[in-house]
Amino acid sequence: MEPNAIPPAAGMHLRRLRDLSDFEVADGNPDVRGWDVRGSDGEKFGEVYELIVEPEAMKVRYLEVELDASFNVNERDRHILLPIGAAALDDEADNVFVPSLTKEAVINYPPYADIYISREYEEAMLRALNLPVPVAGSNDFYTGDSYDASRFYTRRPARLGSAQHPSENVS
Repeated sequence: MEPNAIPPAAGMHLRRLRDLSDFEVADGNPDVRGWDVRGSDGEKFGEVYELIVEPEAMKVRYLEVELDASFNVNERDRHILLPIGAAALDDEADNVFVPSLTKEAVINYPPYADIYISREYEEAMLRALNLPVPVAGSNDFYTGDSYDASRFYTRRPARLGSAQHPSENVS
């Protein structure tokens, strides 16, 4: 089943990377789509399906994950979002580790319905992962560690470097 694009509308600040023709993964950063997502115990929870970006900031904010069928979640609810800073790379084995992701967290996790991503949804997601929730009404929602992409990308071997391409790339 191919989920629809996040619909454009006033206040819609997040989009799928594949829906943005002028954007691509930044040079030196691996494209993690298709990589296994594993919890702190190494158990596979699913695969990275897509990257959700904030075009104005040119930053990846979420990993869209399709949960493994073994969770017996109906197909409609098998996609979740994970904040980029809550994950770590293992690019030697093409894995994304999310230390705060557990079976209990997945069961209590709000499914991503491929529609408008409200602040309430974002806050519910952070609570399910036991991550700090920014102060309500804050203009700096994405400034905390949970959204710090450098925490995600700098956990990989330095041999890949950190060069940024001057065109519209996202990190």
